[in-house]
Amino acid sequence: MPAHEGHHRSYDAVIVGGGHNGLVAAAYLARAGRSVLVLERLGNTGGAAVSTRPFAGVDARLSRYSYLVSLLPKKIVRDLGLDFRVRTRNVSSYTPVERDGRATGLLVGGGERRTREAFARLTGGEREYAAWQRFCDLTGRVAGKVFPTLTEPLPTRDELRLRVDDEEAWRVLFEEPIGVAVEDRFSDDLVRGVVLTDALIGTFADAHDPSLAQNRCFLYHVIGGGTGAWDVPVGGMGALTDALARAARDAGAVLATGHEAVGISADGRSAEVAYRTADGEGTVAARHVLVNASPQELAALTGDRPPAPAEGAQLKVNMLLKRLPRLRDSEVDPREAFSGTFHIAEGYQQLATAHAQADAGQLPTAPPSEIYCHSLTDPTILGPDLVEQGYQTLTLFGLHTPARLFERDNDAVRDELLKSTLAQLDDHLAEPLADCLATDAEGRPCIEAKTPLDLERDLRLPGGNIFHRELSWPYAQEGAGRWGVETRHPNVLLCGAGAVRGGGVSGVPGHNAAMAVLEELGD
Repeated sequence: MPAHEGHHRSYDAVIVGGGHNGLVAAAYLARAGRSVLVLERLGNTGGAAVSTRPFAGVDARLSRYSYLVSLLPKKIVRDLGLDFRVRTRNVSSYTPVERDGRATGLLVGGGERRTREAFARLTGGEREYAAWQRFCDLTGRVAGKVFPTLTEPLPTRDELRLRVDDEEAWRVLFEEPIGVAVEDRFSDDLVRGVVLTDALIGTFADAHDPSLAQNRCFLYHVIGGGTGAWDVPVGGMGALTDALARAARDAGAVLATGHEAVGISADGRSAEVAYRTADGEGTVAARHVLVNASPQELAALTGDRPPAPAEGAQLKVNMLLKRLPRLRDSEVDPREAFSGTFHIAEGYQQLATAHAQADAGQLPTAPPSEIYCHSLTDPTILGPDLVEQGYQTLTLFGLHTPARLFERDNDAVRDELLKSTLAQLDDHLAEPLADCLATDAEGRPCIEAKTPLDLERDLRLPGGNIFHRELSWPYAQEGAGRWGVETRHPNVLLCGAGAVRGGGVSGVPGHNAAMAVLEELGD
């Protein structure tokens, strides 16, 4: 429908992009009595946080892109009255390995006793488990102090350091490469790798990268909810964005899909957003414009100089199985192993080798990845018939595959990488994964893979970077502004993942942009 059919041609706020952050901002502003218009390029809202049926004729709604929840503050869920729930995974992770010719592994979860026994079974003693506990205590202390600050005005570095009030933790997480802490505290290569993976999700870096990009990634992965726990969204990611869209509409916001913003002009007091639809072009006036898109897209819309290019470094694979595969490690139930994060080729040295190979322009010979089964924790994403027959989903997230590796031939490299990634998984299975794959209505295996270039094409993620750019420290830096969403245009705010304290499915940039607007208006 036309954006303004039955509505105003001027709004208090126009939000460019209907991803989850844009919807959070829209709901907050509309609930505060402000007139709000959301312009969304695609035919649906939700951005990367959507549930779709990717396999023809199969009743399985998968979280196609983003897939787990940790950083979404309960405050946002409460404030907006969202009908949205998550479920905790009983198992944190399982990491298979072959040692002394024997298939074994490390299962973390199922209670302290089981986890302690799993460490002892793998490492032959108590030392690594004790080190694990101490390190989890350290990150837990930081999580409890830092996470609540994400929805407050940006603290300075000194203020956050004072709030953390733990010099050891500050040094380990904020000042020296995370590889130092991993190597100082742990001896077992597999345990080291399990710890390090949180620093590499969507981040192409070595454990000792002097930029500390890996530390920033690690920090965001261990502070969620004040505990670092990663939960499963009931109904898939689309349940969250559907709830946000309802909250925004119910509060009076106008959500206009199929409306692509093409330009923003602003003088600090008022603004105008130009857009196009299948039927033509138009403009809409606003007091404030909130951009739920990447910093690159923001620059294109405002005519500013774009920031440095971003680059993603992951492979995302969605699968539907007729049954879970049996494991070579017969002491572990596949239902437990796959309900948490199933680490593949993620030993410490394997991660270092994969990074070095990719940095040299080659696909890793042993691509690292992690897998989990959403449907074990939340079967509602599958139709009743599939549940009865024992079908399960698998989500795979591959590491250390930067966008540059796919530029020569995206399709061919995707196929090659998918084949070698699944071969790494097969090494730990008692039967080939291919034998377990379901087929769609046309007889094709139910598997799809997305490279960084695919994500750039489908979602306009710059370089396929799931965070829009390198993650930022959660404190004020030069030009960050009071809330971390400000731009050089006083009434144009960045409310996407590229904002300070953005990245992940959090709603934090949307919340903070809305707070910045309301604060300026005196609400």
